[in-house]
Amino acid sequence: MKDKDIAGESCEILVPFHERKPLEEIEREIIKKYRKVLWSKFTKAIKDYQLVEEGDKIAVAISGGKDSMLMAKLFQELKKHNGQVNFELEFIAMDPGYHPDIKNLLIENCEYLKIPIKIFESGIFKVVNEIARDYPCFMCAKMRRGALYSKAKELGCNKLALGHHFNDVIETTLLNLFYTGNFKTMLPKLKSSNFSNMELIRPLYYIEEKNIQRFIQNSGIWPLNCACMVAAKKIGSKRQEMKKLIEELKKTIPNADKSIFHSAKNVNMNAILGWQKNNKKYSYLDFY
Repeated sequence: MKDKDIAGESCEILVPFHERKPLEEIEREIIKKYRKVLWSKFTKAIKDYQLVEEGDKIAVAISGGKDSMLMAKLFQELKKHNGQVNFELEFIAMDPGYHPDIKNLLIENCEYLKIPIKIFESGIFKVVNEIARDYPCFMCAKMRRGALYSKAKELGCNKLALGHHFNDVIETTLLNLFYTGNFKTMLPKLKSSNFSNMELIRPLYYIEEKNIQRFIQNSGIWPLNCACMVAAKKIGSKRQEMKKLIEELKKTIPNADKSIFHSAKNVNMNAILGWQKNNKKYSYLDFY
């Protein structure tokens, strides 16, 4: 049974263009064919934001979706080709209560791609369905993050890598702007507030989703699409709204997505009404 048979009704299904390519060819294309849109942007984000440093032990979180599988292969290629920085990798996959066929697809894909995952169960879907049935996504994301941090810490890691990409960043920026009334983006790295000496990193920060999709489909891999067993029947989401809004904006403003992204690093502090730093709020009148 393929993922399309059990994905949520509102999920976008990525259908491979053909049968799976040999692993050697998939790995070579990351460096060669997709060098400009995947490999170079991955290494640039790592360099720009110092995401991988000497002595790091990085837990690479694998959900089985297109983003995390690409991230795992990028890290393996980085380990293979970068002799300048000494670091270690652990590939962790949490089973929050997947359908058995979904879990089998995750395992099969990782075995084929030679991603040595450590799977652990959390039972999060069951818990979330009981305590947050109407609005499960926020609670689920929070609990999944905590479970991944705990496993990473248990394995002696100091960093947890998640597969958020360029489009996640700009969609989050707009979600905060429109629904919470603040200007806040998704950072490429941040220190954990609940787990000491742990950092979260996002090495796909510069990579556009369309290029991840193209790579995965061209590789012949069936990724996990919507594997949620709690909210799979719900249609639409605020993030999908933002995705559609950005695509509409790009019809008349071709670089609208790039402008949203760059706005978070070009904030003019002399031309905003207020800001918050370390939980303290400031007004521009404080410095008038």
